[in-house]
Amino acid sequence: MLQEFLPQRQTKESLGIGVNVCFQCEDAVALYREFKARGIQMRRRPFVGNGLWGASAIDPDGYHMEFSSPTDVPEDIELEE
Repeated sequence: MLQEFLPQRQTKESLGIGVNVCFQCEDAVALYREFKARGIQMRRRPFVGNGLWGASAIDPDGYHMEFSSPTDVPEDIELEE
Protein backbone atom coordinates (compact mmCIF):
# COMPACT_ATOMS: atom_id res chain seq x y z
CA MET A 1 0.00 0.00 0.00
CA LEU A 2 1.25 3.48 -0.83
CA GLN A 3 -0.05 6.40 1.15
CA GLU A 4 0.34 10.13 0.84
CA PHE A 5 1.69 12.08 3.80
CA LEU A 6 -0.73 14.44 5.53
CA PRO A 7 0.61 18.02 5.30
CA GLN A 8 1.43 18.16 9.02
CA ARG A 9 3.39 14.86 8.81
CA GLN A 10 5.35 15.59 5.62
CA THR A 11 8.91 14.27 5.82
CA LYS A 12 11.89 16.56 5.34
CA GLU A 13 13.70 13.81 3.42
CA SER A 14 13.15 13.04 -0.24
CA LEU A 15 10.22 10.77 -0.98
CA GLY A 16 10.97 7.42 -2.54
CA ILE A 17 14.24 6.77 -0.71
CA GLY A 18 14.71 3.00 -0.40
CA VAL A 19 11.47 2.11 -2.22
CA ASN A 20 11.18 0.03 -5.40
CA VAL A 21 7.78 -0.75 -6.87
CA CYS A 22 8.03 -3.77 -9.19
CA PHE A 23 5.65 -4.77 -11.98
CA GLN A 24 5.65 -7.89 -14.16
CA CYS A 25 4.43 -6.90 -17.64
CA GLU A 26 4.21 -8.22 -21.19
CA ASP A 27 6.88 -5.99 -22.78
CA ALA A 28 9.23 -3.96 -20.60
CA VAL A 29 11.17 -2.72 -23.64
CA ALA A 30 8.00 -1.28 -25.22
CA LEU A 31 7.18 0.47 -21.93
CA TYR A 32 10.72 1.88 -21.79
CA ARG A 33 10.36 3.32 -25.30
CA GLU A 34 6.92 4.78 -24.54
CA PHE A 35 8.07 6.31 -21.25
CA LYS A 36 11.14 7.89 -22.88
CA ALA A 37 8.97 9.29 -25.69
CA ARG A 38 6.77 10.93 -23.05
CA GLY A 39 9.75 12.47 -21.25
CA ILE A 40 9.68 10.20 -18.19
CA GLN A 41 13.05 9.94 -16.42
CA MET A 42 14.58 6.49 -16.91
CA ARG A 43 17.30 5.11 -14.63
CA ARG A 44 19.15 3.25 -17.40
CA ARG A 45 18.63 1.35 -20.64
CA PRO A 46 16.75 -1.98 -20.37
CA PHE A 47 18.90 -5.04 -19.67
CA VAL A 48 18.40 -8.80 -19.38
CA GLY A 49 18.85 -10.53 -16.03
CA ASN A 50 17.31 -13.71 -14.64
CA GLY A 51 15.53 -14.37 -17.94
CA LEU A 52 13.75 -10.99 -17.82
CA TRP A 53 14.04 -7.69 -19.63
CA GLY A 54 14.22 -5.03 -16.94
CA ALA A 55 13.34 -1.35 -17.36
CA SER A 56 13.54 1.20 -14.55
CA ALA A 57 11.85 4.58 -14.25
CA ILE A 58 11.66 7.20 -11.52
CA ASP A 59 8.26 8.71 -10.78
CA PRO A 60 7.81 12.44 -9.99
CA ASP A 61 8.06 11.77 -6.22
CA GLY A 62 11.34 9.88 -6.61
CA TYR A 63 10.00 6.34 -6.29
CA HIS A 64 11.84 3.74 -8.37
CA MET A 65 9.49 1.80 -10.65
CA GLU A 66 10.80 -1.51 -12.02
CA PHE A 67 9.14 -3.22 -15.02
CA SER A 68 10.14 -6.71 -16.14
CA SER A 69 9.01 -9.14 -18.82
CA PRO A 70 10.11 -12.69 -19.73
CA THR A 71 12.60 -13.15 -22.58
CA ASP A 72 14.82 -15.76 -24.18
CA VAL A 73 17.52 -13.16 -24.95
CA PRO A 74 20.90 -14.12 -23.39
CA GLU A 75 21.78 -12.78 -19.94
CA ASP A 76 23.58 -9.44 -19.45
CA ILE A 77 22.43 -7.94 -22.75
CA GLU A 78 21.66 -4.21 -22.71
CA LEU A 79 19.22 -2.65 -25.19
CA GLU A 80 20.98 -0.93 -28.08
CA GLU A 81 19.68 2.51 -29.00
